[in-house]
Amino acid sequence: MPVFAYAGTARGGKSVTAEINADTREMAIEQLRSQGITVKSIEEKKKAKGLFGEKKQKITDKDLVIFTRQFATMINAGLPLVQCLEILATQSDNKTFGKLIGEIKMDVESGTTYADALKRHPKTFSNLYCNMVQAGEIGGALDVTLQRLAAQLEKAAKLKAQIKSAMVYPAAIVGVAILVVSVLMVWVIPIFAKMFTDFGGVLPAPTLLVIGISDFMQKYIIFMVIAAGVGLYGLKRYYATPGGKLRIDALTLKLPVMGDLIRKIAVAQFTRTFGTLLQSGVPIMEGLEIVARIAGNKIVENAILEARQSVGEGKTLSEPLGKTGVFPPMVVQMINVGEATGALDAMLGKIADFYDDEVDAAVTALTSLLEPALMVFLGTVIGFIVIAMYLPIFKMASVVG
Repeated sequence: MPVFAYAGTARGGKSVTAEINADTREMAIEQLRSQGITVKSIEEKKKAKGLFGEKKQKITDKDLVIFTRQFATMINAGLPLVQCLEILATQSDNKTFGKLIGEIKMDVESGTTYADALKRHPKTFSNLYCNMVQAGEIGGALDVTLQRLAAQLEKAAKLKAQIKSAMVYPAAIVGVAILVVSVLMVWVIPIFAKMFTDFGGVLPAPTLLVIGISDFMQKYIIFMVIAAGVGLYGLKRYYATPGGKLRIDALTLKLPVMGDLIRKIAVAQFTRTFGTLLQSGVPIMEGLEIVARIAGNKIVENAILEARQSVGEGKTLSEPLGKTGVFPPMVVQMINVGEATGALDAMLGKIADFYDDEVDAAVTALTSLLEPALMVFLGTVIGFIVIAMYLPIFKMASVVG
């Protein structure tokens, strides 16, 4: 949909300069008139072209959160749904997202429900998002549902940012270490090796080991890089299979420190999302199916689906969750209390708050553990290489002395 930049006067004589999405210039003017804006000038903006065609902006979690918050505020203020979408499409800083909102607005204008219009864009709006909106529309509390949804998205984005920030430093250290060791082995060690060969004599065992590794890397470095690439690709393909995903996800939960963190993240995400769905009026069976699909771990997903099947047979939720062995006993007990008191959604929120704090502490602990461990490991490796190269020099110096 083309974008038109316009200048005009709104009701009250206030000057307005902004942009609007419309199929034609005439339709843009008509839309502005319906909003009470008198157009003075309007021109179609030229589309930015990238190297391979039209440049598209990525729709981020932040864009989605801001859109949901603003939309909820406008609905709460009593603005019609179509007008809200029109305003948000025009004012969005992300032009790709603005265009998408304009398409949703056109679908709603044609008689489609807002939830069904969102479902036509699954890459941007998840099943969780669409089902909560649908429940809000049916229950007549769309603004409240959108506020809850925005809070849920903010929590999920914060959690994702925490994990990324915790992994950036170790990943950077490991990357630099691999680069430094590779440079030493491929370019520096051969110079020492040639010097030692010219002097003759028997070299110490550590020096022979380092020179042997260096010779191997010089000969096969290209094959090693290719093998690493093929291995990563094969692992990715294997993880895409049901059996591979199940085995790898089971292994990650058993990892020391990291496995405990993954479990806590899964519990926090499950309780937060499921509680929000229940508060928004989504049926418990449908809610369990949604949270199972977004669990991110096959073991956790299977545990939730088993619980869903048991609930469908008339059993409580806490009993099958406890039998799976995935969820900690405290979580199972609190869910049991929530079911008994009829306040399951509120109890899930309390569990989520508790495990959010637990994830914060676990991420901090993991970072504190990884930093010294990496430094010790890298110091040992590089120190061994340096000492191995200097041993023959010390030996030659003692002989000369």
